[in-house]
Amino acid sequence: MSGEDRPPSSGRPAGRISVMLFDLDDCLMTHSRAVAHGLDAARAAAGGALAAADGDAELARWRELEEHHYARYLTGELDFLEQRRERVRGFLAPYGIAPSPSEALDWFEGYMHGYRAGWALYDDVLPMLEALERRVPGIRFGIVTNGDINFQTEKLVAIGLVDRIEHVIASGEVGVAKPAAGIFHAAARAFGVDVAACAYVGDRLRTDAVGAHDAGMLGLWLDRGELSSALASEAASAGGALAVPRITSLRELSAHVAP
Repeated sequence: MSGEDRPPSSGRPAGRISVMLFDLDDCLMTHSRAVAHGLDAARAAAGGALAAADGDAELARWRELEEHHYARYLTGELDFLEQRRERVRGFLAPYGIAPSPSEALDWFEGYMHGYRAGWALYDDVLPMLEALERRVPGIRFGIVTNGDINFQTEKLVAIGLVDRIEHVIASGEVGVAKPAAGIFHAAARAFGVDVAACAYVGDRLRTDAVGAHDAGMLGLWLDRGELSSALASEAASAGGALAVPRITSLRELSAHVAP
């Protein structure tokens, strides 16, 4: 194992947390709400049977396609643009619509216009950052995300957080995705700290909280009560034997990071 590949440490010896790491979508940014906004706009623009269909059912179907094809992108089966095309093809297929590759991307761009318009911070983010800075002087902030670094950075700019985030660790750049330990170890290396000096919070129980815990960090599960069916299944499959704290708001975070 090379020096670059070696984790900064193993286990979680007791020590001070100096780096706070976050998931981005549905943790800091209102991703699911923005998805609903974008899909509503895209369906309205399409008109006809698609616009008239049940909104909740169509949103659930779109989210299932998102989960399925984005996972294929994370494993390298599809590239970033092709997973977008596949989502559109699967979504339109029940309506007898078979878009060409360029048409599928055009449709997705229409959805993206509404999705971007829905990007916003959760209202507990800024109070949480300020509380952590008061309780842990010198604490540093970073993002660990499964996605494309340019796209995720665009979100941070839009929601006004880019200047408060020191490093963005993205699976598309490092070549390994959560919950694999390697992406969490890459984050610790980026900050130049021991892995046990890092805490990580995200909305996915197994992918985020348990993944970080197993990598040697303090992993925390943020359960906002907005679970999609896919995330609810992930939480249920994890069972009850988990050594990760559950919080329902980021306002609770500082009590765990600086007790």
